[in-house]
Amino acid sequence: MAQRDTDPGRARSGGRFGQAALDREAEELSVAVMAASRLFVAISARALASTADSLTLPQLRALVVLDTCGPVKLVVLAATLGVNPSTALRMVERLEALDLVDRRTNPDNRREVVLSLTPVGHELVTRVLSQRRAEIRRLVQRLPAQERAALVPALHALTEAAGETAVDAYDTARRDRGIVDDPLDPAAPPET
Repeated sequence: MAQRDTDPGRARSGGRFGQAALDREAEELSVAVMAASRLFVAISARALASTADSLTLPQLRALVVLDTCGPVKLVVLAATLGVNPSTALRMVERLEALDLVDRRTNPDNRREVVLSLTPVGHELVTRVLSQRRAEIRRLVQRLPAQERAALVPALHALTEAAGETAVDAYDTARRDRGIVDDPLDPAAPPET
């Protein structure tokens, strides 16, 4: 005969009743995180629409990757965006036509393409991100001080629980060594 779990401490920590409570808590957190995610996407879309209405959010994301990581190979951009290289190439071609991205052959390996932002692309990213930060700042200022103080540690804890760093989502691309510090002078030291 199966033994019943009657220890209330055990039930809270993972027994049948504890699992149901954890499931409810995870669902509640999932709904809240998804709502916050939709809010941040909407904020990004508004910032983008106010500065460059012809760009899409995925194109903005590609520009932000290039701005954050510096010159990168096409395959690294594709991997960072989570798309295949042909999709990344089509996106880069559109951005290049708008004079936002510069595409060059890697002098060390002529089969590779190295991408970087043009000054116009950098200025656009700066404007969009500045506008996005301003809207987020206004939103956060409406929160009571105690809720603001709890928000950052909670978000850091969530990203760390997922095995991510809360500081820089693009560290992985840099570690992959797909970053080219100066594609025209590979011996040049990285900018810091």
